[in-house]
Amino acid sequence: MKSNLTRQEALKLLQKYNKEPFHLLHGLTVEGVMRYFARETGNGEDEEYWGIVGLLHDIDFERYPEEHCVKAQELLREAGVSEEMVYSICSHGYGLCSDLEPRHQMEKILFACDELTGLIGAAARMRPSKSVMDMEVGSLKKKFKDKKFAAGCSRDVIRDGAERLGWDMDELFEKTILAMRSCERHVAEELPGLQEGMETP
Repeated sequence: MKSNLTRQEALKLLQKYNKEPFHLLHGLTVEGVMRYFARETGNGEDEEYWGIVGLLHDIDFERYPEEHCVKAQELLREAGVSEEMVYSICSHGYGLCSDLEPRHQMEKILFACDELTGLIGAAARMRPSKSVMDMEVGSLKKKFKDKKFAAGCSRDVIRDGAERLGWDMDELFEKTILAMRSCERHVAEELPGLQEGMETP
């Protein structure tokens, strides 16, 4: 899997359509999570591709939430992104806003972890530490069962994602917490610079 975008080009593309800190934070987090999983699953040679897919997966969501994963295909093709990567990015919305089904392991991991990173991030912000570094699976399971907590994070998609990967829920929770731990500091360091360097609309 080879990306025809550099990471810097992908970051500029993300910033072209995303200005809100929350959306930038989510993109950087999912990028870091996908890079972690590339290494952990023996796909380290494709880490850049996995990471860029994670970085750009919600490229259209801030401006075009009603056209999510549909508008993205247009924006990505305009930027010269390969058809393989367009598919990988947009398959994460399968069943909700996309008819592109996750096929490869990387796409299945993105599908499973996108909603879950949102849930974990919301749970982390409730902790005294404001961090995933001291989060355990047990406390996350309680938040998962509370349907009112981070209600926008689809539990059905997370369950479906675990099933597609052949992982049980505890395994998915544990691995995703570890993935978010691996990139939390880097994301926190990079985000302020992105916001400062943002072009005024």
